[in-house]
Amino acid sequence: MSQEKPGFFTRLKSGRARSAQRLGEGISSIVTKRKLDEATLVELEELLIAADLGLGVAQKMTERLKRTRFNQEVTSDEIRTVLALAVTETLKPVEQPLTLDTDRKPFVILVIGVNGSGKTTTIGKLAKAYVDAGRKVVIAAGDTFRAAAVEQLKIWGERAGAEVIARATGADAAGLAFDALESARKQNADVLLIDTAGRLHNKADLMAELQKILRVLKKAEPSAPHAVLLVLDATVGQNAHAQVQTFRDMIGVTGLVMTKLDGTAKGGVLVALAEKYGLPVHFIGVGESVEDLRPFVAEDFAKSLVGLEN
Repeated sequence: MSQEKPGFFTRLKSGRARSAQRLGEGISSIVTKRKLDEATLVELEELLIAADLGLGVAQKMTERLKRTRFNQEVTSDEIRTVLALAVTETLKPVEQPLTLDTDRKPFVILVIGVNGSGKTTTIGKLAKAYVDAGRKVVIAAGDTFRAAAVEQLKIWGERAGAEVIARATGADAAGLAFDALESARKQNADVLLIDTAGRLHNKADLMAELQKILRVLKKAEPSAPHAVLLVLDATVGQNAHAQVQTFRDMIGVTGLVMTKLDGTAKGGVLVALAEKYGLPVHFIGVGESVEDLRPFVAEDFAKSLVGLEN
């Protein structure tokens, strides 16, 4: 592994550089010329809220500064350190790995999210990781309206060594999910990954289709799906709140995956989502290759977000 490209944390930090730069410049401009008085604390709180970090983290940080450094001169590095601590404390409860229950064969993972969020790529990366760990994996190409998604999954399946079950464009996604579960059972597969459509422009139809998939899976296996992963694109920023709310309320979500953290200054929204919904964050992604999807680690993410060295 010593010969691989720059480490995941380096790439995460590099991807978070825009957020860190924006926060760092904001913090520096606020604290350089005066002591930490009430007005400074208000400005800091407003800066953090504007950076999508959420009211809770903003208040946690400013209260800690007020308690320990009020009316004293502080450096921007000191504030970053306190901020990283506040972010870590908020994210630590949602730092939860996705654990496969070996008594459930196959362990059924339903992957949901809007088009463009990175669902298909995430499924491909998970399939590769599970196969590399010695698991037998089956993939259901359930986004039957997008031929490109099906082709992309087939490529990932070949790369990972996982069978991909697909149907003609426009086929019934619930029927495909049922067939895939039956096939995975016959093969004694460890994991079944199910891709789904994400056409939010007609939310009622999309949710009805996803609910039908759930009903059909439960007829075949009452405990399925064993995990429902919502994939979120970090670049959408505050729009992620509406996606989490909608999918959680109408489908049920057991955990989150956040992708594209390498290309946005809006990754701070993950902090606000953790504070508001408390859903487990299983994985984050910072690029296209397999190793760019990793289990979420709260402290690493917090440090990269504020521009501190790990």
